[in-house]
Amino acid sequence: MLGVEDIFSLKGNDSAFEKAVWEAYTYQMEHNELYRSFVQTLNQEVKSPLDIPFLPISFFKTHDVVTHQSSVAKTFLSSATGGGERSKHHIHRLEFYEKSFLSTFEDRFGQTENWTLLALLPSYLEQGDSSLIYMVDHLIKKARPESSFWLNKPDELPKKIESMLNRGEKVMLFGVSYALLDLADLGPFQFESLHIMETGGMKGRKKEMIRTELHDALQEGFGTKKIHSEYGMTELLSQAYSIDGSYFSCPDWMKVFIRETDDPFSYAKEGSVGGVNVIDLANWYSCPFIATDDLGRMHEDGSFEILGRFDHSDVRGCNLLVL
Repeated sequence: MLGVEDIFSLKGNDSAFEKAVWEAYTYQMEHNELYRSFVQTLNQEVKSPLDIPFLPISFFKTHDVVTHQSSVAKTFLSSATGGGERSKHHIHRLEFYEKSFLSTFEDRFGQTENWTLLALLPSYLEQGDSSLIYMVDHLIKKARPESSFWLNKPDELPKKIESMLNRGEKVMLFGVSYALLDLADLGPFQFESLHIMETGGMKGRKKEMIRTELHDALQEGFGTKKIHSEYGMTELLSQAYSIDGSYFSCPDWMKVFIRETDDPFSYAKEGSVGGVNVIDLANWYSCPFIATDDLGRMHEDGSFEILGRFDHSDVRGCNLLVL
């Protein structure tokens, strides 16, 4: 039997992942009263991992999505865009989240200690209880000494970046989309070696943009082609990354599926646009099977695009750009 501690060592093994998914489903049915009730209400026969139902993400706004044996170490809250109800994710083991985001970041970008990380995430800092802030703060503390959040004087940030780049430092700027665009408007700059990690989200500050349009604006404003994207959300403890504008890819304990837009229990054909379902095994103690409000497209190699959201969804803060 694969133990829950082993989910971070799957290393692309499809059979091991499928076994872990089945064990996670069994655990959920035994210990998550909400998920069990949801599955039983569907009256759907589940014979294999492909039959496993995905819990609508909206349940994180209206219910406590937890297993009954789980104590709560911390609760993350989503952004309150438009004054709507915030999703809440009760975390049983913070080390699962830390292991997930650190392993994924370093697999994509190398050792955190080699980076100077700067964060331009004003709305998340102001609201508090953000899983994104928790992640970036953890990375900043592990990164080079000058790494920090920037909140009150963003206009001083370009000089800081220029100085660091001139010293040959590896610099990555994490930022919510509208704040990055505001900073780019102070340019144009010529920061050819700067890495930018956009986490999405206009939050009503600017008009929504498709990702290619956003990346074009950031490239022009900052003078760099190293524009990356992070796909994450309060309700998930793992992240997918898009490197240099390419498609998103998941860590080995996370997988994305595309469902039919008019039939949530059927999978869309490869290359078709549909709703994004996520299996995130790091969510072992909340719910690993989440039906998001995002629209996406899957590719043959397992990478995927995020193309927008369903019309009924709230405007969300983590990398949701309109179609």
